[in-house]
Amino acid sequence: MPKNYEIIGIVEQRMGFGKMSVMCVDGNTRLCRVKTKRRGKKWIVEGDIVLVKPWELQGDVKGDIIFKYTNAQSDWLKRKGYLNFE
Repeated sequence: MPKNYEIIGIVEQRMGFGKMSVMCVDGNTRLCRVKTKRRGKKWIVEGDIVLVKPWELQGDVKGDIIFKYTNAQSDWLKRKGYLNFE
């Protein structure tokens, strides 16, 4: 579950070099980067549900991907109503 300033989002497009365009539930589309320690762990593709931590500066347009939800977790989020995209 998101804590503090974290936001749930869905990956729209892969940009290359560990960057992706993510549509967040607050209505903003952010250019997010995958942290270096996460790059080899889980492969992130378009349509995946991820947890985004916006930057302190330019938080409306940039952020970091800190977690990828599994299929079972994303189904649970959909059933509980956490994925309400505006």
